[in-house]
Amino acid sequence: MFTGIIQAVGHISHLTERGGGDARVTIAAGGLDLTDVAIGDSIAVNGVCLTVVERGLEHFSVDVSQETFSCTMGFTPGEAVNLEKALRLADRLGGHLVSGHVDGVGEVVRFDKVGDSMRLDIRAPKAVERYLAPKGSVAVNGVSLTVNRVHGAEFSINLIPHTLDATALKNLGPGDRVNLEADMLARYAERLLAYTQETDKD
Repeated sequence: MFTGIIQAVGHISHLTERGGGDARVTIAAGGLDLTDVAIGDSIAVNGVCLTVVERGLEHFSVDVSQETFSCTMGFTPGEAVNLEKALRLADRLGGHLVSGHVDGVGEVVRFDKVGDSMRLDIRAPKAVERYLAPKGSVAVNGVSLTVNRVHGAEFSINLIPHTLDATALKNLGPGDRVNLEADMLARYAERLLAYTQETDKD
């Protein structure tokens, strides 16, 4: 479990194919404190929860399956990635609860300066679109953000200077693809509603 508050921006150092579409990916930690990270711990890489299998002082490695590659983005060598260590029970919840399980890949439609901030418009896939609501939460490449507007499959987010400085979102441009995770509360609400409708028919 994560909060969507990014702790460091690292980059994909290298990728070693392991057959069957799987690979071992090594990530330069970009200043992320790894001294308390053990083998088997979870770290979110661009919003994808991955298990540490090797660790040095300034890098760590994870095994990524073909299934994960097929439904997420962000593992190209040299690419900057948002990093967050797993939430501890004593930590502050500064963002919102993020599971690290990507619901779909969206596409950046617009990324324009508005005053001191940036407006980011993203087109969401069907798997995510129905969970979006104004003032609701969404994770974009692992960053906890507030939805400002929703129009069909597209939604808008305002990125303040601090968010731009502290994350790799500043590198985005139109046409780029991003990992999206819907607010888990919205998913539970949908399931509860569906269950209620099913039981009402019995």
